[in-house]
Amino acid sequence: PKAVAVALACQLLLLPLVCFGLVLLFRLPPVLAVGMMLLAASPGGTTANLYSHLFRGDVALNISLTAINSVIAVVTLPLVVNLSLALLQPDGGQVGLQLTKTVEVFMIVLAPVALGMLVRGLKPGFAAAMDKPVRLASVVILTLVIVGAVSAQFDVLMANIGAVAGVVVTFCLLSLGIGFLVPSLLKIERPQAVASAFEVGLHNATLAIVIAQSVLMNPDMSLPAAVYGVLMFPLAGAFGVLVTRGAKGPKTAAD
Repeated sequence: PKAVAVALACQLLLLPLVCFGLVLLFRLPPVLAVGMMLLAASPGGTTANLYSHLFRGDVALNISLTAINSVIAVVTLPLVVNLSLALLQPDGGQVGLQLTKTVEVFMIVLAPVALGMLVRGLKPGFAAAMDKPVRLASVVILTLVIVGAVSAQFDVLMANIGAVAGVVVTFCLLSLGIGFLVPSLLKIERPQAVASAFEVGLHNATLAIVIAQSVLMNPDMSLPAAVYGVLMFPLAGAFGVLVTRGAKGPKTAAD
């Protein structure tokens, strides 16, 4: 479908380019710049489905995009990370994601998605009943991961808080805007444009943190994702209110 292709193009092609421009503009230290690129390459998470539901988006499209993007990310995420490491050269040129590391990324990205699709296919009733508890658990896990990442690298974060917060807020708002405006300009229906906005704009911060700390073994790289994991919630909420408010006028007139 057109909506899927457009959203994926925004996510996989536009966002890494936008993010690379931002890390250069904000002059982030190389390690943090690679952390931002890792975040940009991470697929959307379950949070996108929640916000799409709250603000009248096409949730079915979100679910499809999350599944497809998670599979594609097995290839694109290591590619983006390796290119970023080669171009930005943190710590004098850190070794990138090798084959064994790529397999680790494969397991981290696909295992939750595959398990969710399996349960939904075999036990749809159970999957529906567990939807809210799983979403709540994912928020709790994200919170714990963020607290751990920030506390472990607090001094590094404080030394770069202005630049990190600035680039994270800018990236989040641009991601949401691109995810909504590009489909809208291409005449895609509004609910699908809203779904695209949250899918493109809300990345899996937990995944980015885990890969930075456990796969790349560089905790400093996880800081942009940790800051993003905190700020994305109010930013996405404000964006959703703005989009919903913008939809009220035309809808009332049509009625």
